[in-house]
Amino acid sequence: MSRTGPVGVGIIGAGNISTQYLDSLTAFPDIEVHVVADLSEAAAASRAAEYRIDAWGGVDAALNHPDVEIIVNLTTPAAHVEVATAAVRAGKHVWSEKPFSLDRESGLALLRTAEAAGLRLGCAPDTFLGAGLQSARRAIDHGDIGVPLTGQTVMQYAGPDAWHPNPGFLFGEGAGPLFDMGPYYLTALIQTFGPVAKVAAVGSRAREVRTVGSGTRAGEQFPVTVPTHVSALAQFRNGTSSHSVFSFDSPLTRTGFFEITGTEATLAIPDPNVFDGQLRILPRGSEDWKTLPVTGSAAGRGVGVLEMARALRSGVPHRAQGELAYHVLDTMVSISESIDTGAFVGVDSSAAPAPALPEDWDPAEATLG
Repeated sequence: MSRTGPVGVGIIGAGNISTQYLDSLTAFPDIEVHVVADLSEAAAASRAAEYRIDAWGGVDAALNHPDVEIIVNLTTPAAHVEVATAAVRAGKHVWSEKPFSLDRESGLALLRTAEAAGLRLGCAPDTFLGAGLQSARRAIDHGDIGVPLTGQTVMQYAGPDAWHPNPGFLFGEGAGPLFDMGPYYLTALIQTFGPVAKVAAVGSRAREVRTVGSGTRAGEQFPVTVPTHVSALAQFRNGTSSHSVFSFDSPLTRTGFFEITGTEATLAIPDPNVFDGQLRILPRGSEDWKTLPVTGSAAGRGVGVLEMARALRSGVPHRAQGELAYHVLDTMVSISESIDTGAFVGVDSSAAPAPALPEDWDPAEATLG
């Protein structure tokens, strides 16, 4: 029998990002968080108490909870597929933090396992559902820039080792600036131009060793095993193209630089790592940027879980689908392969842009009774 009412959610992973999700999910009337789980049961208990959630424990506490319909997988990147696969086998839909997986093989296996079980996969980033990028999408769909032609993005700063209390994993397999920040920019580009056809890239590493800059481990050194500066070209299947920089090596912070150029204007898009921001347009032949209105919700991380939950109840596709996240992963792996080979690398997977959200879509509304 189909369930009704708010959708039950279980959190696996009580680390730093869980607070951002729980701030949102515990405020949405269409979501009910039943349990917080973690390999460290003490961490799970602490986070559950902080948000007044009754149940907590190890991973099985979420997988076996009878009222949990969606597992929100906030584990480290290396554990994403393992935890998501266990959740699917337990009969749960899954929302995962990015990246979807660390390699094509495990990502495809997860897609097939979920499809065979008739269960949904969703994946961050959900920032493209926020007011900033949705307003940009509506402007493009309205024809404000004419036909989109090219994109340019820049994400550069000195790196998370200065502020993160445990930054080592961000400089290893499945991370670095490409896998850590690339999903935000590539997802937004795919939402504009459609699926990627091929990529070319170069990468470099400024330092072989970095130092923890904050917290109880401050002063500890750790190895860097992935490129910390990546410059990537992408050609999309419709013939358009983009250039992106992802860097943890720059003393100059420049994050959120994102421009789409069309036949009639250039659109300066808000930072794809946030849910709001300023939207500006420069018409062809003009020297003066104009500000466009930004409308819709900027509720924060977790809005993709909510959109998925409402779609689950309605029996319609959700927007931040596993296929989209896998295509982003496939694109990033292809970029990494291009760095290694010095050649263009094709991207075999595909994902269509999701439909724009209605302008009046409201996370604070109780729509499920």
